[in-house]
Amino acid sequence: MREGNLWSVTPVQRYVALGDSFTEGVGDPDPGSPNGVRGWADRVAEQLVLADPSWSYANLAVRGKKMHQILDEQIDAALALEPGIVTIYAGANDILRPRVDIDGLMAAYDDGVGRLRDAGIDVVLFTGFDTSGSAVFGKTRGRTAVYNEWVREIADARSTTVVDYWRLREFQDWGYWDVDRMHMSTAGHTLMAARVLEAMKASHAIELPELETRPALKRADQLRADARWAREYLSPWVGRRLRGVSSGDELSAKYPVPGHPYRIGAGSDQQGGAAGTT
Repeated sequence: MREGNLWSVTPVQRYVALGDSFTEGVGDPDPGSPNGVRGWADRVAEQLVLADPSWSYANLAVRGKKMHQILDEQIDAALALEPGIVTIYAGANDILRPRVDIDGLMAAYDDGVGRLRDAGIDVVLFTGFDTSGSAVFGKTRGRTAVYNEWVREIADARSTTVVDYWRLREFQDWGYWDVDRMHMSTAGHTLMAARVLEAMKASHAIELPELETRPALKRADQLRADARWAREYLSPWVGRRLRGVSSGDELSAKYPVPGHPYRIGAGSDQQGGAAGTT
């Protein structure tokens, strides 16, 4: 794995984010931002730009993308932008499929990461989240554990930085999750931005959210809430997969051209200070 201060030693002050809904920012609504979401990657970019306005940022992630789509559509595009740092998280949508060849999937991932590293780009990878607390998605926990071992092996071989999502136990609190129970909430994206910057050995001025205590529901109320969630979120999600369509089919990348994220340009809702070394 990569050691040392990542953000301050890169020769090119350009950050490019690759992936799916996790990196696009789904669950963190922001009407003024492209695709209507902000997300942890935007928040990381905001901190980098606040520290040094010469930083630029592109986000090529699109919700619903599977591993081969991210590798085929985003790696070449990222290389063309000549970034100094790339974050990439791919494979979550594959793990949720009925069948998946994780070994084959991760061999392709290794090749993609290798192309970025061979170009002299510093890379940040992510392990998958531990879904043990979900009655539905917990069934994929074993797949995710295998995926994570592959990620750590790739990171060791390619000298990349890893954000170990599996071990970030704060995210077991449902307060960090959106009502769809599939994506992080605004609080979750804020916390993730802080954890990514810390993995990059960058200080930050992000104020971590204080979660409200959620009262325990009575069994009947919990069953009603679960039924409503299944009707409003789970069933449409399953239906899209059965039809072979994605929520991102009509969307394009938020920031395909390097620049500053919306919040910097708007000059609003910025937490004071700047990123720096730790």
